[in-house]
Amino acid sequence: MRAFFVVTFFLQLISGVLMAQTFSIKGKITESGTGKHLSDANVSLLNTSFATVSDASGVFEFKNVSPGNFTLKVSFIGYKEFIKEINLEDHDIQVDVQLESITVELNSVTVNSESDKTFGITRLKDVEGTAIYAGKKSEVIVMNDITANTATNNSRQIYSKIAGLNIWENDGAGIQLGIGGRGLNPNRVSNFNTRQNGYDMSADALGYPESYYSPPAEAIDKIEVVRGAASLQYGTQFGGLINFKLRTGVEDKPIQLTARQTAGSWGFFNTFNSIGGTVKKLNYYGFYQNKSGNGWRPNSGFNMSTAYASAKYNIRPNLSVTVQYTYMNYLAHQPGGLTDAMFNQDPRQSIRSRNWFSVNWNLGAVMLDYTITPRLKLNSRFFGLMATRSALGILTYINRADPLGDRDLWTDNYKNWGNETRLLYYYNINNKACAFLTGIRYYSGFTTRKQGLGNDGSSGTKNDFSFNNPDSLEYSKYTFPNHNTSFFMENIFNITSKLSIIPGIRFEYIQTKADGFYNVVTKDLAGNIVYSKRTDEQRENTRSFIISGIGLGYNQREGLQFYANISQNYRAINFNNMRVVNPNAQVDVNLQDEKGYSSDVGMRGNIAHIFNYDLSLFMINYNNRIGTILKTDSSTFNLYRLTTNVSQSRNYGLETFAECNVWKIIKPEDTKMRVSIFSNFSIIDARYVHSREPAYENKKVEFVPSVIFKSGISVKRKKWAATYQFSYTGEQFTDASNSIFTSNAINGLIPSYYVMDLSAEYTVSRYISLFGSINNLSDNRYFTRRADSYPGPGIIPSDARSFYVTLQVKI
Repeated sequence: MRAFFVVTFFLQLISGVLMAQTFSIKGKITESGTGKHLSDANVSLLNTSFATVSDASGVFEFKNVSPGNFTLKVSFIGYKEFIKEINLEDHDIQVDVQLESITVELNSVTVNSESDKTFGITRLKDVEGTAIYAGKKSEVIVMNDITANTATNNSRQIYSKIAGLNIWENDGAGIQLGIGGRGLNPNRVSNFNTRQNGYDMSADALGYPESYYSPPAEAIDKIEVVRGAASLQYGTQFGGLINFKLRTGVEDKPIQLTARQTAGSWGFFNTFNSIGGTVKKLNYYGFYQNKSGNGWRPNSGFNMSTAYASAKYNIRPNLSVTVQYTYMNYLAHQPGGLTDAMFNQDPRQSIRSRNWFSVNWNLGAVMLDYTITPRLKLNSRFFGLMATRSALGILTYINRADPLGDRDLWTDNYKNWGNETRLLYYYNINNKACAFLTGIRYYSGFTTRKQGLGNDGSSGTKNDFSFNNPDSLEYSKYTFPNHNTSFFMENIFNITSKLSIIPGIRFEYIQTKADGFYNVVTKDLAGNIVYSKRTDEQRENTRSFIISGIGLGYNQREGLQFYANISQNYRAINFNNMRVVNPNAQVDVNLQDEKGYSSDVGMRGNIAHIFNYDLSLFMINYNNRIGTILKTDSSTFNLYRLTTNVSQSRNYGLETFAECNVWKIIKPEDTKMRVSIFSNFSIIDARYVHSREPAYENKKVEFVPSVIFKSGISVKRKKWAATYQFSYTGEQFTDASNSIFTSNAINGLIPSYYVMDLSAEYTVSRYISLFGSINNLSDNRYFTRRADSYPGPGIIPSDARSFYVTLQVKI
């Protein structure tokens, strides 16, 4: 009997030891079809306490798991859930998981975040980095996958598949970018929050959100465009976000060199040279670009240099630091504007030879990326700008002869810095993957603006940007210090496997100041000052407010999404809205900030991986919309633009995009060739409503074409590719009174126009490629804007037909 108890005791002891043994469950999570590692995917064993998130390599692991039967669940926002039964017995288990994107890849177009053999357009994932894009209309232009004239930053071609964009063509070299969406003013992208690699790049993001610097298209990897709902994460602009993501060094080589040399019409020459690679933990990239030319019109020569350097050091697998610096400098001779009669007579002529423009840009950033835990990610960006812009020339009406006296000189100096820190947390509710984003932003800007007289250019340097009387300026001198602190939160709640709700909120504290003086000036016909009265001025405006919004996402089935959102917006008056001495423009002293909201509802998807589409309706509601109206000076009887709160306005619109891979229909077995036909179409009705001035009631909002249409065909086969594009923009007005014609040409109708472009490329070998482009194929004469100051005043003609050829060598 005693022996029986001893044996039983040892059997129970052995059984307990065996039962106490634990094992691990490991795995790697990748994207189906591409093999891309998926980090931050939620992984759990249902009905247990085991839960984790995949790391940067897509790897997950559960340790010390007792034997038994388990249900493994993997979920990731934007992908189908993965569920698998696991029997853990007496050894470790390896489970590799492939997740299928809810919005699957197409042959011609993708609607996820990555592009593989596309024709240049894709979408952002619900979560990218430390940002949430679920429930928002987003587009991503993939530069490697488009055939376009990148040497001249040709906006018509680069943004051809983004519906509803009105493009100003200020110059044929693409020095400055001017685009507006959904009926917003295109002037230097001022109605978008413009960023480079996630940080601000405009002159002053709060007080003067105009972008005199645009990254060279040859250096851009992707352009991310998010519409008005981006206001909750990126600022209060009605237009949304444009973020330029520049290229990085290749990861599989210590060094790669690329040289691109472009020659074109009217003495155009562009050299772009880059270097990049990865050495151990360091990834680096840099480029230098110089472009110069004579321009289509007389007095329109330019010379521009841009340089960039970036270094990313991976301190640990979960911690990296990136340092970036951008330099840009250019000098441009400006031919001035034309009257309607001059344009009809000869749009190439120039009657202003003494107008010059200069910009110097120094933009820097330091970024920290830290994966604190597999579920918690931190991104912090410090950025700063030191820049100047100077405009020298004649601002008198273009229907008058050049008075040949001292020229008007306007200089700005920008010194800005800020920090934006974001924290993204993944978590589960009822076994549904959710994401919470919070962030804080501080911004400090200091701008000095001076206006006075410069020399007449008759002797010495014709582009001398120095004041004749720096201690007693004839027009104005101001400093504009401002501060902004904001806090924002946004969350993705996955209610079901198909339905997501995305609420968000943003708090803003804004303080703007103005300290300086301006002179009320009257000139005679010869341009001499005959009367001047000085007014000293100090302003301070402090306000704080909360804006909010909510978005919805619904994945009906594979490849078909519905999205909707509504978000409040706010736009503070900027420096130009405070005081500028300009005979063609004045500002209402009682000007107020703009408030309102924007909303979207749309659907996008694909049919049989052949036809891709995106259809959306939008509305932008402006209260106290700042616009321009035509007035007459009571003393000189001259016409001028008055910037004021015209009234409430409402922009309604329809945007469509469609692309079809027709070759897959004609010959589906031929995978070496692709033929894509695309089209985007927008209809916009933007009008002033509830106006206190009956003259503006139901009038069309300025700079809003009723119809914008773009279409084209792209062909790729083996080593060559070509794209033909047709663009049509309907007529638009330039002031709230909808004037058709004015004698000084600063206001009036901008007629409808169409333009055709043709681009092609051929890969000679692994190292050598050739590119060619014909812009304005039909040699049309048209214009896209009427300016009230530089580079006008008057009509600014667009370039005639031009030719460009590029040789690329990559080693």
